Amino acid sequence: MVKPLLPGSTIGIVGGGQLGRMMAISAKEMGFKVGVLDPTNDCPAAQVADWHIESSYDDTFALEELARRTEVITYEFENVSVEALNAILPMSFIPQGTDLLAITQDRLLEKTFLETNNIVIAPYATIVSPTDIQDAIDGIGYPCVLKTTRGGYDGKGQYVLRSRADLALAMDLLREGTCVLEAWIPFEKELSILVAGNGQGQYTTFPVVENIHRNNILHETIAPANISADVIEEAERIARVIAEAVSLSGVLCVEMFLTKSGGLYVNELAPRPHNSGHYSIEACGMSQFDAHIRGVCGWPLEEKVSLLSDAVMVNVLGEKLLESYHVIEKKANWKFHFYGKKESKKGRKMGHITILTEDVEGTLKEIKETNIWD
Repeated sequence: MVKPLLPGSTIGIVGGGQLGRMMAISAKEMGFKVGVLDPTNDCPAAQVADWHIESSYDDTFALEELARRTEVITYEFENVSVEALNAILPMSFIPQGTDLLAITQDRLLEKTFLETNNIVIAPYATIVSPTDIQDAIDGIGYPCVLKTTRGGYDGKGQYVLRSRADLALAMDLLREGTCVLEAWIPFEKELSILVAGNGQGQYTTFPVVENIHRNNILHETIAPANISADVIEEAERIARVIAEAVSLSGVLCVEMFLTKSGGLYVNELAPRPHNSGHYSIEACGMSQFDAHIRGVCGWPLEEKVSLLSDAVMVNVLGEKLLESYHVIEKKANWKFHFYGKKESKKGRKMGHITILTEDVEGTLKEIKETNIWD
């Protein structure tokens, strides 16, 4: 068994956004030093790290420097270059490896991986050319979703087809390369679950939560999701099957659709902490960022993370940032997190707010009554 990494060691984080920032805060609390590689000057993670290498994610020389200065390397998002990380594997320790990264960067690989592990997913077809679409639609039917195989997030790289009238507009996606056509799942709720592993056969799951999206961007997370015990048990089983299949180190998020009949369809995997897990900082016995750092450092994990309080998390996007400042003085029980990003843009995640509650419906109403998120 590999010995756990001890405090005083240095963790390298590839990516300097808000996830890297919150990873770094957890790592610092555990006594680690933190270095960040990111192309943006004064990025959110660099503001709390010990040092910052200002370079692109696929710069092999910069990654080699990161490897020389650290005992372990992790990443905060899945668009890191697999090839560049593979190039530094001989001289670095990357507990997450690159296989999971490669799987989650390509929707076709991800679907094949899930099918191989007997995980239920939506019916789909591979689309290489425009002539493939009609044949696939004949089998899948309307509505359906055309997605690029690589690079999509927050609704980017996908287009919903409701009738033949939508086909022409969807063609733009095919110019970006091979696509996937998925059946539309008529879901009752969108759910997600976090699972963490420490690379030594220990895994832990977080509560199953409900996610509410607006314009394909996460708006609110409700913890825990109001679902049956059977659905919770199945979500936890799916998460553990996936974690064990990849000998998981760190945190993985599994996003799912819940149908009216109680069926679960896995929609997407994220091989790192996730926006829907931010509530865990205040509401759980261990945050997702603590679990991630413990996982990549080989520290032990408890079997299941406890929920200390029900909670609602709401995202603060660029167009709502200034308005969210106005409620700071009015909401003593709201937990405000702002990421330190220099530029505020529409749709850009600038922060989040977590509210611990004994009345979820009342809290959702309280958020709505601010008239910020209307």
